[in-house]
Amino acid sequence: MQKIEYEGKVWVLNYNNPQPLVDHTILMLEKHGVKREDIVLTETPTVDVGSIVVEVWPYELVIGRVRSTRNESFISGTEFTIELKLDEEGNYLDYL
Repeated sequence: MQKIEYEGKVWVLNYNNPQPLVDHTILMLEKHGVKREDIVLTETPTVDVGSIVVEVWPYELVIGRVRSTRNESFISGTEFTIELKLDEEGNYLDYL
């Protein structure tokens, strides 16, 4: 399992995602080496170059590292993705 290498906070972009998805996102990030107290759920992160930003999608988490910032915007490159799996009832599975 690939670990997320980070310093400081891990910014999770949360745009009104359903609570089961948010809970599963936190669980999966913990399984990939992120401490719960370092996770910040936000719509507008305050990032520096080198920060980790996580985009949350219904079926995957996209882990990116900030490459540059300008005028409170940032550009990040994808480090890797974490697939999220569902059972037949639509519940998230812990497959690790």
